[in-house]
Amino acid sequence: MCGIVGYVGYRDALGVVVDALRRMEYRGYDSAGVAIVDGAGALAVERKAGKLANLEAELAESGPGRFAGSTGMGHTRWATHGAPTDRNAHPHRDDSGKVAVVHNGIIENFAPLRRELEDAGVELRSDTDTEVAVHLVARAYAGGPTAGDFAASALAVVRRLEGAFTLVFTHADHPDLIFAARRSTPLVVGVGAGEMFIASDVTAFIEHTREAVELGQDQAVVITADSYTVTDFAGADATAGTRPFTIDWDLAAAEKGGHDYFMLKEIEEQPAAVADTLIGHFSQDSDAAGRIVLDEQRLADQELRDFDKVFVVACGSAYHSGLLAKYAIEHWTRLPVEVELASEFRYRDPVLDRSTLVVAISQSGETADTLEAVRHAKEQKARVLAICNTNGAQIPRESDAVLYTRAGPEIGVASTKAFLAQVTANYLVGLALAQARGTKYPDEVAREFAELEAMPKLVERVLETAPRVRAIARELAHVSTVLFLGRHVGYPVALEGALKLKELAYMHAEGFAAGELKHGPIALIEEGLPVIVVMPSPKGRAVLHSKLLSNIREIQARGARTIVIAEEGDDTVRPFADDLIEIPSAPTLFQPLLSTVPLQIFAAEVAQARGYDVDKPRNLAKSVTVE
Repeated sequence: MCGIVGYVGYRDALGVVVDALRRMEYRGYDSAGVAIVDGAGALAVERKAGKLANLEAELAESGPGRFAGSTGMGHTRWATHGAPTDRNAHPHRDDSGKVAVVHNGIIENFAPLRRELEDAGVELRSDTDTEVAVHLVARAYAGGPTAGDFAASALAVVRRLEGAFTLVFTHADHPDLIFAARRSTPLVVGVGAGEMFIASDVTAFIEHTREAVELGQDQAVVITADSYTVTDFAGADATAGTRPFTIDWDLAAAEKGGHDYFMLKEIEEQPAAVADTLIGHFSQDSDAAGRIVLDEQRLADQELRDFDKVFVVACGSAYHSGLLAKYAIEHWTRLPVEVELASEFRYRDPVLDRSTLVVAISQSGETADTLEAVRHAKEQKARVLAICNTNGAQIPRESDAVLYTRAGPEIGVASTKAFLAQVTANYLVGLALAQARGTKYPDEVAREFAELEAMPKLVERVLETAPRVRAIARELAHVSTVLFLGRHVGYPVALEGALKLKELAYMHAEGFAAGELKHGPIALIEEGLPVIVVMPSPKGRAVLHSKLLSNIREIQARGARTIVIAEEGDDTVRPFADDLIEIPSAPTLFQPLLSTVPLQIFAAEVAQARGYDVDKPRNLAKSVTVE
């Protein structure tokens, strides 16, 4: 969610910081601010509620002289404690005006810390949990065992904090360095030549360097223009616990590429996202010929064979991909699979043990609800396999096996290419389990993988339907409600289509299993109501196909407008479709990789027609790092 950047170097810090905040706008935020330290011991802070443009306008009025300096930090905030107002925006300062802080996450014990400060006569000026941290650091620096030592004072405070947080501090008396610490929320160091960066997202500094270092759990870092020093919260050297890496995509990958919105570009990148996720996962080496391989596997084949149950935990679109994983894993392995919203998982006391595999799906790898579900599973001795789009993120680090999706940076808040990559990865997990358990022979695994390899070309063909889908979307942009129906794997697709329309167009949209229509939802059907139907293949699921045709007749008889997504050549559905969108024929389990795409295009076009920002829907954030 919130975006953080810090810079120490030789450039104008304000320009670097504001540019970085602009590149991180996709994360979702409702206020923004900067703090710049000059070499004369002055700390200048500006912050404004609303979009980054509001902050930039305020900075322009201040004039360049006030914010001259080569050390600074910035923040885009998504409100958790306190309304999105100027006074609650970050950075926050202490009473002396010399120490500033920005913060992602939540400080769970802020209330007693706030009372401690107020009892000591400190006046807090915001409603946030964040502000307590800056006052505590200022007090530790002013007196006591860490007096005069900025890093030691910050570490002493960090050790007192509870919750999930990334904190970045600057001090006017130490203009050549920045201190940062993380617990359960992301933090990355960017290593440049004569300059260093600290950020919640590599997008912040990729214009300047591709060399980065991922910090581990409960680690802190001090950056100067020429170096970085990593410690644990006790102050002991922790360099061995970091992960240096080179960013394998460039700034152009995070730019719109001629499209009006990032999301439109990312929809078109889906064939590559699916293909790249498959690369390297079917080994032809002599010692593992014809086998599915994961990116990181700390589980033996015997452990994979011993699992007697699978849980899939995820949130939002990732949850819908998990529903599709259930169909594939149960079909290929005969293992029972439960799919659980990560936010509910640990609160219902699920039955877990050493024979349970938990598959955790998260685009960012930092989703707070999913991370806590992973930790609960580990406490119960279950094994965890992570599916993630962010190399080295916290969820993969705490898991027993990892399969990385290769979707590249996804800037649009509503997931598109990351979702299709997750679905693809889920199939790979299912095949890996099937080969380990012997429920599929090697030639069967190879055949399924070959079918998957053919899917990117079919996704390209689906993208050719975009003009037809956009025309339908523009006709329906004025409606208040859209229903989505599906059976079998089409049901999670219907749920995902409804979610996209809610996220982007702020419309009431519901997805239903079509068989449930007569058990209540048919009461919603009325004249002119758009109903989007995801049809199964008449060949692969003939029985369900005929039943869904009956459902379409029922809703059409009540005056609804039917928009049907069906397999090419399915002539039986034509008489019952007011609008027909044809997709290529594909194996039943893999059809969602195709049928989802028109629903993404539909939602984006409706949102555009209604005048909404497709990339940054209101109230939403890309990476939800608080529960």
